[in-house]
Amino acid sequence: MENEKELRRLALGVLQPGFVGTTAPDWILAAIQDGLRSVVLFSRNIESPEQVAALTARLRAENRELVVAIDEESGDVTRIESRTGSSRPGNHALGFLDETATTHAVAQDLGHALRAAGVSLDYAPSADVNVNPDNPIIGVRSFGAEPDVVARHTSAWIRGLQSAGVAACAKHFPGHGDVAVDSHHGLPVYDASAREIARQALPPFRASVEAGVRAVMSGHLLVPALDPHHPATLSSRILTTLLREELGFDGLIVTDAIEMGAVADRYGIEGAAVRAVAAGADAICVGGENADESITSRLADALVKAVLGGDLTHERLADAARRVAEFASWSTSLREGVTGVPEPSVGLDAARRAIRVTEAARALLPLTAAAHVIELAPRTNLAIGKETPWGVAGPLRARTPGTTAVRLQEEDLQADVPLPGTLLGPATGRPLVVVVRDAGRHAWMRRASSELLRARPDALVVEMGLPGPLPGDAHVCTHGASTASARAVAELLTDAPAGHGTRGEADRTRTSSDPW
Repeated sequence: MENEKELRRLALGVLQPGFVGTTAPDWILAAIQDGLRSVVLFSRNIESPEQVAALTARLRAENRELVVAIDEESGDVTRIESRTGSSRPGNHALGFLDETATTHAVAQDLGHALRAAGVSLDYAPSADVNVNPDNPIIGVRSFGAEPDVVARHTSAWIRGLQSAGVAACAKHFPGHGDVAVDSHHGLPVYDASAREIARQALPPFRASVEAGVRAVMSGHLLVPALDPHHPATLSSRILTTLLREELGFDGLIVTDAIEMGAVADRYGIEGAAVRAVAAGADAICVGGENADESITSRLADALVKAVLGGDLTHERLADAARRVAEFASWSTSLREGVTGVPEPSVGLDAARRAIRVTEAARALLPLTAAAHVIELAPRTNLAIGKETPWGVAGPLRARTPGTTAVRLQEEDLQADVPLPGTLLGPATGRPLVVVVRDAGRHAWMRRASSELLRARPDALVVEMGLPGPLPGDAHVCTHGASTASARAVAELLTDAPAGHGTRGEADRTRTSSDPW
């Protein structure tokens, strides 16, 4: 009985569960007393910075070294600003701008905000090299499609965040950038040779280790060249042989959410958790979709049962719990050791300078009257969430009263049926702005925007996702859908300041001191 009690304490120590509510539930507080060393916050836990600070303080009253994690990338994937949209541009905008000092400053600014709220571990940055434009889950979350660009900005982001007292976590090992399936719903396959993986996907993770990252998140994807039988999260070849032994990473390996379909549909949540720890994972993230007390209890029971039944060694479970405890102590020292006053935020300035404007678009700016905005909105994935606002219409209306707008989704339009003429009625005699998000991945969006441009060749197209083929010639690309990027576009459309967005894809010469 005593042995089982100790095993359960070890099992609780490797879990990173989420919970529902903006105050600490009794079951979480009790679990911390019983050995739980980590929790993870989601949008549902957040109302204001002051509320989050009070929540984390209450949690740490049970354990000063409690790891409080969050999935906050800035840009499109935000939790602390999910109600308003991120005030900082995301990775793709920073990679396009290609100023590592700016990336460092944006991450440092984010780190100060997270540390003030009591967060000690951020599941960011995405170190994935997004070479597949049809990737449904990474896209603008990546710094780009070139390994060297992603590597240097991943390094800068880690150093910036950790300089503010918050631990970074490079994800999704060994690289989620060349897949075509969303791992929330299915198992992606990264079908490249070992040599290509080493050249394309691994450099950002090597750079992460060199930058001092102390946490790496595994990806739920099959990489046949490395392990043809097990997803990366459940593969000792990938987690232990490759990450630990070959890359020399000695920190905390945390899984992506263990309830995601890529692993849970095949092994069950409990089975996936046991296999992940056996393969070399140290911490099990859970609770994005399953956040009640029962799932934490079930996972702890499954780990104990696996040790007693011989499917998981006591030594491996104890080693995982030890690594979590060591990380908790280190991250506490990191969080408590930061002093000084944060620098002014550079988020909006960076978003302004990360905009790309074609010459045809520049000729239309500034707009001479209140515009009509048509936003073509895709279904967002679970990483981004449905609750985070995005788009140009709101910020533009705030600057130009009289702006009108309509938002359309795929289900609002009938395939092979022309767009209704009423869509353009409000735009008669006024500028038309068509806003798209990842049009390259959505055939319906390309068809709709093309029809709109045929009817109104003078329309301006704003792409707030991954840049790709667009109708017409007047284009503005923001490289992300953060609120910072939306505000920057609204400023551009109404003010069109000299020098804004003049850099083309091949021009990497602009510095942070240039006027926007």
